[in-house]
Amino acid sequence: MFTGLIEEIGSLRSVQRQGEAMVLTIAASEILADVKLGDSISVNGVCLTVISFDRASFSVDVMPETYRHTNLRELQPGSPVNLERAMMAGGRYGGHIVQGHVDGTGAIRSRKPEANAVVFTVEPHGEHLLRTVVPQGSITLDGISLTVVDVDRGAGTLAVSIIPHTLKQTALQHKRAGDTVNIENDILGKYVDHLLSLRERTTNNRRSGLSEAMLRENGFLD
Repeated sequence: MFTGLIEEIGSLRSVQRQGEAMVLTIAASEILADVKLGDSISVNGVCLTVISFDRASFSVDVMPETYRHTNLRELQPGSPVNLERAMMAGGRYGGHIVQGHVDGTGAIRSRKPEANAVVFTVEPHGEHLLRTVVPQGSITLDGISLTVVDVDRGAGTLAVSIIPHTLKQTALQHKRAGDTVNIENDILGKYVDHLLSLRERTTNNRRSGLSEAMLRENGFLD
């Protein structure tokens, strides 16, 4: 479990690729202070497991499922990445509840200054990613806990406003229009949406009339 408050910007040291599987070695400092084998570290919002480490870097496995559904596959040696250690019990949740389970990716459509902030407009890759996005709700982009300032369902986009501190302390400072970000929607919205959809499907099935499955379910057939 994470909070979306980035602790450090790491730098990708090397990538070992074998098809859609990868081992990433990432240079870091602060998050290595108490690292142990098997620890969970969020890399650009993706929860990954430490498989080895030294005083200046750590390595993580990336499985094919993660490769296909996140922007980690686009990383090259030297790429900056957002890093956060798993939340310790009793700590402050300064952001929101983040699992590190990325729902998909999106493309940055624009980056515009607004007074002391910068507004990023993002187009998620897939309409389903906008289903649970709520204005003034929480969202995670590349592991950063952010507040949604606008949702344009007609255009298929969402917008977030970034304060100078967040921009300076995260790899988002290097992102430009056309770049890809990982998206994790708010866990509360995802579960509510799933349960409501499940109830709707169940209700529709019950109204669909007689069927062998319905008769068997209700004890009319052995």
